[in-house]
Amino acid sequence: MTTSEIIQIITATVGVMCFSLLGNTRGKKLLFTAIGGFLSWALFILLGRLIASETMRYFIVSILLSAYSEIMARVLKTPTTTFIIPSLIPLIPGSSLYYTMASAFSGNLDTFLEKALQTLELAAALAIGIILVSAFTGIILKLMSKHHLHIKGEQK
Repeated sequence: MTTSEIIQIITATVGVMCFSLLGNTRGKKLLFTAIGGFLSWALFILLGRLIASETMRYFIVSILLSAYSEIMARVLKTPTTTFIIPSLIPLIPGSSLYYTMASAFSGNLDTFLEKALQTLELAAALAIGIILVSAFTGIILKLMSKHHLHIKGEQK
């Protein structure tokens, strides 16, 4: 890992911690949101060495971070959003959105359309990853609940 990448990961971690503090996250929850921010950017950088597509990296990292958030929510008995929202902050496609708007205001229609499509792809990759994990978790929990109730019913 380069010095620049290490600085980026540290900055992402501190940024997520500060964002979480603004949302009144404290104690162990604050630590685990910071870990989520660390994982978010570290995974994005590491996947960059394996996967050329930025959209695919966003998608994979959002799946992994959503799974992390679901697990931490159950371990610490708190809503999943406590972890998922701050953890994905480093991945918000801010530069892509900036260049989209800059192209729009400068009247460069070709660049605007290209950057707008890229921004939408990145945002969709994040959203779809979160939705898939959330739906999968819901199904698993429902199946576990039904199985547990069924076993209890047989024992009575």
